[in-house]
Amino acid sequence: MKHKTDNIWIGQKDLVQDQEFLSTVDSEFNSDSSTLADATSSLSGNRRDFLKFLGFGLGAATIAAGCDIPVKKAIPYVIKPDEIVPGIANYYASSFVNGGDYCSILVKTREGRPIKIEGNALSPVTKGGTSARAQASVLSLYDTNRIKGPQVKDGARWKDTTWQEIDKMMVPTLSSNGIRIISHTNMSPTSKKAIAEFVAKYPNTKVVTYDPVSASALLDANQLNFGVRAVPSYHFDKASVIVSFNADFLGTWISPIEYAADFAKGRAINDVTKASMSRLIQVENHMSLTGSNADNRILVRPSEQGVAIAHLYNEIVGGGPSSDGLNDKAKKAISKVASELKSKQGSSLVVSASNNVSEQLMINAINNALGNYGTTLDISMPSYQRQ
Repeated sequence: MKHKTDNIWIGQKDLVQDQEFLSTVDSEFNSDSSTLADATSSLSGNRRDFLKFLGFGLGAATIAAGCDIPVKKAIPYVIKPDEIVPGIANYYASSFVNGGDYCSILVKTREGRPIKIEGNALSPVTKGGTSARAQASVLSLYDTNRIKGPQVKDGARWKDTTWQEIDKMMVPTLSSNGIRIISHTNMSPTSKKAIAEFVAKYPNTKVVTYDPVSASALLDANQLNFGVRAVPSYHFDKASVIVSFNADFLGTWISPIEYAADFAKGRAINDVTKASMSRLIQVENHMSLTGSNADNRILVRPSEQGVAIAHLYNEIVGGGPSSDGLNDKAKKAISKVASELKSKQGSSLVVSASNNVSEQLMINAINNALGNYGTTLDISMPSYQRQ
């Protein structure tokens, strides 16, 4: 039901005040027990009905008890591997890469079965952290509906096959046709070496890198400014003031596990006599995990995002594009943010998730004017989590 006070609605029909929808809202959580009473009123409650239901229940229980339970055998090792002791877990170092999410992990196993994933504290990037996606990935190993081998299209259906059959079909066609390898950002040296050897053998191959959530504008801007098409290393723990334009660096942007650990370090108070922590200003058009942790959250429309960056650019660098399209409240707030950034030169950080090259170039210029390169961000030690 629509809330008149704060203009919250639960769906399109609620928004347009559809009469048919409104007529059913009040009965959605109706506690009236008349329906249950109507359903049970037909039962006469005599001895005959009681014996009827009792007999049915006993018969069902007897049939269920007679069903065979699948036999599961526990077979001991004939020659037990030295590294496996039943009941004692083994840990294997690995890495998790999925959808742009990366972390170094330790996989806990019992008798060869992975049961838990934890972060690898020895990793200099993720520092022992993991994401919810990495934690849940162990469940996919026990998914009975998962694809267990290669498949080929047979009309409208897919059928199982073997890698040997795939090789027989594909190898004769590799030399005569153009080949495209489509991949997400690849950080694995082993995979890169295998792809390079394949390309060397079949020169008609082109590798296409595609990430569902693109960071191409950030990469292109750094290519134009510094000659390096890479993501800088961001040091959120060294920043006194952080300004983020729609970059959910605690949730989904670039390397959230790494950034969250650094951000938490910058927020920690180690000396109560000199209590200080970093400040976070989030400029965004929707609620994000980073926005919910911000000290100051400035709301702008999606169409105002670039204008907001231009306004901050004009306040700090000057001579940029007009910021007339920005609402007055956001303009006033960003002007205050600019003053705060100027007071923290060399210890501030401005980031943006925009996929517009011009906007990323302005972000680079702002960080350069504030003297942040070499302190809170470093392009000489880039991150290759987006390529």
